[in-house]
Amino acid sequence: MMRLLSCLLVGATLLAAPLAAQTGPLRIEITEGVIEPLPFAVPTFVPDTAEAAAQAAQISQVIADDLTGTGLFRQIPDSAHISKVTDFAAPIQYADWKAINAQALITGAVSVAGGKLTVRFRVYDVFSGAELGNGLQFVGSPDGWRRMAHKVADEVYSRITGEGGYFDSRVVYVSETGPKDQRLKRLAIMDYDGANVQYLTDSSSIVLAPRFSPTGDRVLFTSYESGFPRINVLDVGNVQRRVLQQTEGTMSFAPRFAPDGRTVVFSLEQGGNTDLYRLDIATGTQTRLTTAPSIETAPSFAPDGSQIVFESDRSGTQQLYVMPAGGGEATRISFGQGRYGTPVWSPRGDLIAFTKQNKGRFHIGVMRVDGSEERLLTASFLDEGPTWAPNGRVLMFARETQGETGRSSLYSVDITGRNLKPVRTPDGGSDPSWSPLQK
Repeated sequence: MMRLLSCLLVGATLLAAPLAAQTGPLRIEITEGVIEPLPFAVPTFVPDTAEAAAQAAQISQVIADDLTGTGLFRQIPDSAHISKVTDFAAPIQYADWKAINAQALITGAVSVAGGKLTVRFRVYDVFSGAELGNGLQFVGSPDGWRRMAHKVADEVYSRITGEGGYFDSRVVYVSETGPKDQRLKRLAIMDYDGANVQYLTDSSSIVLAPRFSPTGDRVLFTSYESGFPRINVLDVGNVQRRVLQQTEGTMSFAPRFAPDGRTVVFSLEQGGNTDLYRLDIATGTQTRLTTAPSIETAPSFAPDGSQIVFESDRSGTQQLYVMPAGGGEATRISFGQGRYGTPVWSPRGDLIAFTKQNKGRFHIGVMRVDGSEERLLTASFLDEGPTWAPNGRVLMFARETQGETGRSSLYSVDITGRNLKPVRTPDGGSDPSWSPLQK
């Protein structure tokens, strides 16, 4: 397992270099209104070498899947294409693409030589007859072909929407197997779309709430290996882990990194009371942040590190509060009907996602950081634990079905409430945490 993860990280190292330049007006505006998906074409990339034929086809397909999966784009199938792109350098026959109503065209070429895979691509605004942005090329190991495809898709997405991409990212989650009353759990990591699943722990002890570091190289999680909940930190590259907090007579859980990656905020139960603490990873110094005679948990930092949102039952029911990152007076921000939990601050800083329980139903929702403009995006028997995509436009969460045979699975939805869909995993899944974009 360690060798596979090392290959995944090292083998996917990429270099990017510009090819050309020109801008165009093609743009999707992401709003809460109904969006008609933008029709695009991505002819199979041209294999510049015989060894690259299979990967050229695979890369083209992943790009198409990434874009189509957003709900913002609609692929025009190859069977409808009039022009056949067999030469990456040949002039674009815009009339042929206009005839089939393609608004965006993505062309590319792939070569394998000297143990290196090179992917070149261009994006065209068909109706203005112009190249959109700069052509780029990515160079890396042949094993990293999926990452190159995701990077191309991120570039296309960004140029057309004006938003940051999120395809070249990963998700750590709890993989679940077995019956509901004897569920086996282990940490797993995968590409954002469910590919390349690798397991980081075995299922010998319960693990909960994995959380990526701001650089994506470490994962915090809660382990019951000792019989009590303890916070562990795991290095993703070598799969080595250590206990981060183990004060005798206490239980520690719900950890999350600060934006600087050097400190961790978490819940500590001691003497029947649960409060929030901050831990300096290098020195082990702990600072108590709350002192209320209630349960404070599920903390999450604002992107600038200045504030923390958390859940507390200090008002008598489970609600959301915001306080300074160093502790101090907390302000309640949730006032709707029902109970609120698992808040997570958006990487854009503009929204807080949460789990809401009301009238026997669970919801994933978002609100402004002051609690205004609450919107519920989902509803089911049990939806919980949202995590943000790196661009702050999509949420992933866990959904469990009802009954003795109920199964927990991962789903994603965009912040407008559209494009709700399952995320494929080999087994059940819960507690997802989305990484930043990979470097």
